[in-house]
Amino acid sequence: MEKGLTVRDRFGGASLLTGLNLAMMVAALYLALLWAPTEAEQGNVQRIFYFHVPLAWVSFLAFFVVFVGSLIYLWRRSRWWDALAHASAEIGVVFTTLVLVTGSIWARPIWGVWWTWDPRLTTTTIMWLIYLAYLLVRSYATESSQGARFAAVLGIVGFIDVPLVALAIVWWRTLHPGPIIPQGGVDPSMLFVLFFSLATFTLFYVLLMMGRVRLRLAQDRLEELKYQRMQGD
Repeated sequence: MEKGLTVRDRFGGASLLTGLNLAMMVAALYLALLWAPTEAEQGNVQRIFYFHVPLAWVSFLAFFVVFVGSLIYLWRRSRWWDALAHASAEIGVVFTTLVLVTGSIWARPIWGVWWTWDPRLTTTTIMWLIYLAYLLVRSYATESSQGARFAAVLGIVGFIDVPLVALAIVWWRTLHPGPIIPQGGVDPSMLFVLFFSLATFTLFYVLLMMGRVRLRLAQDRLEELKYQRMQGD
């Protein structure tokens, strides 16, 4: 961490945001499961999209942060930016896993199968594997600095797949539902629930990032102190 700059200086307190996000989570569950109208063709299974779509959005956001953090780390060798990219990759992998799980839950009653090699599903799986490899590179590197450099390169190059995932339903023929908002004709109450869930999960991502970066920097500092003590001995 840069001299004179603490984690608290970077992020500040989060207790109010945590309470707000908890209330928003409860509200999002109520709105998605009980308040939003039932979709005419898909029925109640459509309600999973109020969680599936925000999860996908947060995954894209998380990997964009990895991309930016990796670029700045390679440029400035800043431990804080490296910790930011690492934490965001961890969260992005978790959220992408949930995207694949919720998508499969929706696909079973609608498509009749849990999985099919649809372009959107395939590119999403590739994205998940790329950032899982990012985490493995960091875990198994012989030196933390070396692992950070290799992972940063992978975080930059791997981001190429993110727009492919986002645009797969536009560029290729796919079973996956297309973008519903540009098409119009969506019930306003459904859009309200979707955007509310998007805001809720985005704030949840921010809070997770704050916690993970704090922990990552604390772990780095502990390793540094251990190394200094070994050198002293």
